[in-house]
Amino acid sequence: MSDVRVERLGAAETRLVAERIARAFLVLPATHWLVPDDSEREAVLADNFEILVGHAMAHGHVYATADRAAVAVWFPQVGDEVPPPADYDTRLAAACGEWVERFRHLDVLFAASHPHAGHHHLAFLAVAPDRQGQGLGSALLRHHHARLDADGVPGYLEASSEIGRDLYARHGYRAREIFRLPDGTPFYPMWREPAGA
Repeated sequence: MSDVRVERLGAAETRLVAERIARAFLVLPATHWLVPDDSEREAVLADNFEILVGHAMAHGHVYATADRAAVAVWFPQVGDEVPPPADYDTRLAAACGEWVERFRHLDVLFAASHPHAGHHHLAFLAVAPDRQGQGLGSALLRHHHARLDADGVPGYLEASSEIGRDLYARHGYRAREIFRLPDGTPFYPMWREPAGA
């Protein structure tokens, strides 16, 4: 599906992107551990993701397909370090409520596995459930990978499912050491060298 049009988004679409990610991630086991209450999960996830997407609008790259069915959120980790989101702890507590300690635990796990070498971090890749399997996620990956390859910059991500892991492997990512949530749910850190490296 190489004719998919990809657009870089601005701050006005922060909430839309956060909601798209939350809806797509509802089926992931990790989100069930993060927010065990089915009736609260989507809203809590969207509020949490809004913090990170808003931060990426200022310090990273947020892309979507023209119809907004798929979104990708990247943070450059090359050169100057990206600062944390303003008032992160307070905002995280407000967004996640009684589940905030679970989100903090996940943050610690992510930080412990994050590489120190320069790279771009794919924080989120999400596709509307009814549009998955149509090449939209791959189109978003190809779009940013072209930039990474031109600049000679690696990519890094944490896949949260075997399906995601396998998709990223098809795009040149290689597995690193798995880490797990307290309930045993795995995350698959992955690294991609730029083409031609």
